[in-house]
Amino acid sequence: MSTYHHTGGETQMDARNQTAAGDPDAGTRPRPVLMIPARRCGSHALRLRLNLSQQFYAPYPLHIVDFLPIVPGYGDLEDDDAYLRMVVDVVGLHAASMVKWPDVVFDPVEVFESIRDGPRSVHRIVWELHLQAAEQHGAAVVMDKSLDSVHYADDMLRLFPQLLFLNVVRDPRAQVASMNRAIIYDFDTLLNAERWVAGHRAAQSLVDRFPEQVLTIRYEDFLADQEAVLRVVCAFFRIRYDQQMLDIGRSAEAGRISQLSELWSSNHLPPVVANSDKFRKELSMAQIELIETLTKDYMGRYGYELMTDADTAISGTARVVAQDRSDAGRHRAWRDLEHVDFRDFLLRQYRTDYLASVRGRLERAGLGTAAPGGPR
Repeated sequence: MSTYHHTGGETQMDARNQTAAGDPDAGTRPRPVLMIPARRCGSHALRLRLNLSQQFYAPYPLHIVDFLPIVPGYGDLEDDDAYLRMVVDVVGLHAASMVKWPDVVFDPVEVFESIRDGPRSVHRIVWELHLQAAEQHGAAVVMDKSLDSVHYADDMLRLFPQLLFLNVVRDPRAQVASMNRAIIYDFDTLLNAERWVAGHRAAQSLVDRFPEQVLTIRYEDFLADQEAVLRVVCAFFRIRYDQQMLDIGRSAEAGRISQLSELWSSNHLPPVVANSDKFRKELSMAQIELIETLTKDYMGRYGYELMTDADTAISGTARVVAQDRSDAGRHRAWRDLEHVDFRDFLLRQYRTDYLASVRGRLERAGLGTAAPGGPR
């Protein structure tokens, strides 16, 4: 089943006509796109291929969701000092990323001066970094691949009313199986399946309210016919399709990041269609039924066939047990990563330590109270 949903028809807006509300450069800057709604959906495979277009730019994402619990600690962002402090810290987060943006260096004072007169938010800062980097690369379209930011889409739409969304759907059984192995998510099927549902619920809200601005594709269709899906995506972004997008071996970034983490080890290789069914070996039938119970409405919408009756009962204590199991799994995963792939461990730990240091500075300065939680 091929699924390309863009119910509003072809947009008539030029790729460069979108900018932040109140920005004096309206009509001249790259057009922003957000990929949604959850990681481990094949997003890197799509990003890396689209990046082979000179009209398109999508750097490794900052995943600003990890920074958001700290935001209340800055206090009133209408205060120039508070907003500048946040700009400096977001630029620092960029510098602490385990994957650098090639040939891009930001001066936080210049970033602050470029956005000080517009609406103020952490999302505006992040998008300004993307816009400036895209401008340096001569791109007409810039995409943030921070998929979990789907939950903050309304905040971004207030800044960019015509923001586009690339909604990437993957079979929830395969995606949850992948999430279960990823240190960025939980180590439990129930928790990750609920996270999958929450992301797709947020995405569906965007589809319902802004149909012309959302393109939905299935990752399985991309596996089956890369060219067909990439042509649809390029048409939606209003950029030219380039045949070289099919040659992932041309991507220096794909080769580079494949060496940084096991999560990205296959990104420099052609996709393997048979991998779409790997979940059958990785999940028990009980886990499959649990996922199908939670996601069956979306599975039906996107053409995925059920393997079970999808009627697992979830007890009131199931989530408590799941969280305990996930916490123990995360502890083991970090310990194992340190011994198995020290470079990956060190780069991830550096980012986590950076975020903790920002939180600590804000608390010591007494600027406000950061929300509990934060990156794991």
